[in-house]
Amino acid sequence: MILTKNNFNQEVLETKGIVLVDFYADWCGPCRMLSPVIEDLSKELDGKVKIFKVNVDKDEALSDNFNIFTIPALVVFKDGKEVNRATGYKTKEKILEMLKV
Repeated sequence: MILTKNNFNQEVLETKGIVLVDFYADWCGPCRMLSPVIEDLSKELDGKVKIFKVNVDKDEALSDNFNIFTIPALVVFKDGKEVNRATGYKTKEKILEMLKV
């Protein structure tokens, strides 16, 4: 699911549990490489972890709010608070490690 400034607070900051947000751009090569990994995780972790995407070109204010300067950027939230962050392409295993907070 794509997040925007209109639904970010409700879907991420006001949510109990773990949420992974992938900040990406369509033109970004590593973002395109990461996309199938995120899709697989979304299916595998359905009901356990909410996974969302934010297009930094379409929602610059959101990426500015979270100081996203390098993409792809993966930000993990737990109960509405940021608890982990990584930039660049990550393997499925590395992302699963990030989610163990």
